Amino acid sequence: MSGHHISSAKFLWSVGSALFFLTFITVAVTWVQIPAPWNIVVAIGIAAVKATIVVAFFMNLWWDSKFNSMLFVMSIIFFLLLIGITLLDTLYRVDPTPAF
Repeated sequence: MSGHHISSAKFLWSVGSALFFLTFITVAVTWVQIPAPWNIVVAIGIAAVKATIVVAFFMNLWWDSKFNSMLFVMSIIFFLLLIGITLLDTLYRVDPTPAF
């Protein structure tokens, strides 16, 4: 690589403004009555978009080598796999009977 990428202040302010706008959208969604499972899906979706913006632009992963992007994506997949295995274990676990 030829060197580090340096973002302009205007670009960083626009990214920050987008994050503030998405935060406002997150709060505005709470004012709307969304049915039970979908309100969490919408909140996590907005949070995932905000996290992607932070990782891509504030952490400069957008301009970094593709190997680092692949490592990041693989770590997210590994984390989701571990959470999935844990949820499978708790779904099929027999409830304990108290011994008292």
